[in-house]
Amino acid sequence: MKESIRKVNQYIDENREKVDQQYRGAFHLLPPIGWMNDPNGFVYFRGEYHLFYQFYPYDSVWGPMHWGHAKSKDLLHWEELPVALAPSESYDKDGCFSGSAIVKDDKLYLLYTGHVDDEEKREETQCLAVSTDGITFEKLPTNPVIHAHHIEGIADIADFRDPKVFEYQGSYYAVVASKTPDDRGQILLFASSNLVDWAFTSVLLEGEKGQGIMWECPDFFPLDGKWVLILSPIEMERQQEKYWNLNSTVAFIGDMNWETGRFHVDSYDELDGGLDFYAPQTCQGPNGERYMVAWMQMWHRSIPSHDLAHGWAGSMTLPRKLSLKDGRLVQELPESVKEHFLVEHASETIVKGNQIIIPARGKQTLFELDAKPGRSFILGYGEETDPDRVLQLVYDASQKRFSLSRDQFGHLITGKENPAFQSRWIQLDAEKDHHFSIIRDTNSIEVFVDGKTLSMTFYETSQNPVYTLTADEGIDWVVKTYQK
Repeated sequence: MKESIRKVNQYIDENREKVDQQYRGAFHLLPPIGWMNDPNGFVYFRGEYHLFYQFYPYDSVWGPMHWGHAKSKDLLHWEELPVALAPSESYDKDGCFSGSAIVKDDKLYLLYTGHVDDEEKREETQCLAVSTDGITFEKLPTNPVIHAHHIEGIADIADFRDPKVFEYQGSYYAVVASKTPDDRGQILLFASSNLVDWAFTSVLLEGEKGQGIMWECPDFFPLDGKWVLILSPIEMERQQEKYWNLNSTVAFIGDMNWETGRFHVDSYDELDGGLDFYAPQTCQGPNGERYMVAWMQMWHRSIPSHDLAHGWAGSMTLPRKLSLKDGRLVQELPESVKEHFLVEHASETIVKGNQIIIPARGKQTLFELDAKPGRSFILGYGEETDPDRVLQLVYDASQKRFSLSRDQFGHLITGKENPAFQSRWIQLDAEKDHHFSIIRDTNSIEVFVDGKTLSMTFYETSQNPVYTLTADEGIDWVVKTYQK
């Protein structure tokens, strides 16, 4: 075992008890200690889902990146595993940046970005590590496997990262993020017959002005007769209610021309309409189903679990099952997740006028609401005696929008956005029935409605919180609590 791996795992074991548990969720993947960001290496291997992630265990802020590691049989209950990668070589001495995983000959391979950043140069190259047991990884002695000569005249080696590897029609491919000389995002395509020897194929897709100054964390996969490219642009321009976060996420849907190596886009849209969602990555399950997870946090914002010295920061979203419907990407909460929530007794609610007060039994709750056309509701969470400081989720049928807000609620989260905001919204068709699944896990809320999602974190200070529901007739609802 590499000394760098032994050292970091020993540090985690000796310090994990120092982490404050107050705001940690029960069924989201969290770092055992320290900082977590991008999901990496999401893969199904030997009957289990493996999920790696960008990890800095020594502090609850970003630092030289390691790869944390966990596995799960059901995408809900995660088992922590030893750290998989740590900076140790000349080509990754300043960080093992994001990447992906693939199974070949019953071995698990990790394709990741080696990051070097010193006074003389900043360089990002693609490197390979392999494991026979899915836990202990060896970096190839021939690393990097994709480096400067592959992209000479095409991209800058200083911004060349986040490889996503996949197999298609007997060959291996990798999409890698970069940018053009005039600061537009672009995705590069590489091909290999053995995962070791790679050749540049094409510029898969080049961004337009306004679509971000750099693209990160690409993923490329076939889905229901089309190809989908998901990526995370930096500083994409706002478009009405969309792309308000400084770092956004986008899904491009279209067709792939394998002869030219070019992706032809039919449409694109924001992946999540909330405040905390970045760097999503997908995995194909054993029956061909496609799941996606993302980092449920946002760059350039304060994180109260760090500010309060709780010893950790960051989490993953719940998995979302993906499909295409009427030309757009649909995200659904897997039924296997819903099965862990049981119905509470409706008799425990209190009715005051048109407002229903629901006791907050625990911090893991699933609300399911059905709204008839034209019917609205407001779901709040906080102190009943302080209605101006509540978490709010509002469906306003007259405005055809659903919004969520953490304004004035709990510990303040500040960011670099201008103008600043603490709420976001999405458009819905007011003439249709809508089913809302609103799932809360301690410090996070994820909303699923009409195949769309909104994700948000919060850090409450309430002492005696309740849920309040103000709803028109024609709103059916049920509240459920989490059961392991």
